[in-house]
Amino acid sequence: MRGRFVLGPLVVLAAASCGSDASSTGAHRSAAPQVEPPARTRIVLLGTGTPNADPDRSGPAVAIVVDDTPYLIDLGPGVVRRAAAAYRAGVEGMKVSNLKTAFITHLHTDHTLGYADFVFTPWVLERDAPAEVYGPRGLEAMTGHLLAAYEEDIRVRIDGLEPVNTGGYRVNVHEVEPGLIYEDEKVRVTAFPVEHGSWPQSFGYRFETPDRTIVISGDTRPSPAIAENCRGCDVLIHEVYSQAGFDRRAPEWQRYHSSFHTSAPELGRIAAEAQPGMLILYHQLLWGSTADELVEEIRQVWDGEIVYGNDLEVY
Repeated sequence: MRGRFVLGPLVVLAAASCGSDASSTGAHRSAAPQVEPPARTRIVLLGTGTPNADPDRSGPAVAIVVDDTPYLIDLGPGVVRRAAAAYRAGVEGMKVSNLKTAFITHLHTDHTLGYADFVFTPWVLERDAPAEVYGPRGLEAMTGHLLAAYEEDIRVRIDGLEPVNTGGYRVNVHEVEPGLIYEDEKVRVTAFPVEHGSWPQSFGYRFETPDRTIVISGDTRPSPAIAENCRGCDVLIHEVYSQAGFDRRAPEWQRYHSSFHTSAPELGRIAAEAQPGMLILYHQLLWGSTADELVEEIRQVWDGEIVYGNDLEVY
């Protein structure tokens, strides 16, 4: 049986019975239907874009929300406003002042241009505790430079008339190595190395929550670490490019993309080995191909459930 190709968010509705009361009609009352409890874990695609300036796709950023506690992966351009949009749409955990914990896959600009926004905007909107940010080597230097760049803004807000707190702009930086890097009562996060061209350190992350296991690739060429860390995980979120589009690119760009990213057929082989319950595509590069054509390239190898992700979808 062919798996599903989902162009929109997966929505699960629990229907309630509205028949007449058996006590007043004498009819036999059947046992109440068994309704599954609501999922504790939701995935919010805050940004599914690439370095291309697509106005419909913000820079790469994903939120895993467990019991209204958000954990962000990457901080692409537009991340805070996308979080505010998700909150307006009913995802309570995405209230901007709640944004505190983030995991960076690597330091490319399209994954980090929203970092200053993540540091300062929630502070201005009353986050009163330091942010906790985890990622590769170089993250501490990047953070220090950002804080220095906005030193005058910090001074004016604290020493001027604005009633801001003095802790919410601070950042506790954790430069990590592969292995378990974070754990609380809601989630365990494991970092694993992936290969992203010339970057000396780039990570994928495995999130284990009370009801789901989610693996996110970050940017990577095909890596055996993806399947090793998924192993039948509930959701695999993976970057991808169209092979047909790639074949139309100039040779110098083909050399670049094949070293830094994963083609649709290659992702199909990864999924066939990893066997996720659902494969969500993000950071999609089409180069003139269509979403349907890209998904069909994966289908030639793997026939599971595929979601072609778009900004602000919730799974």
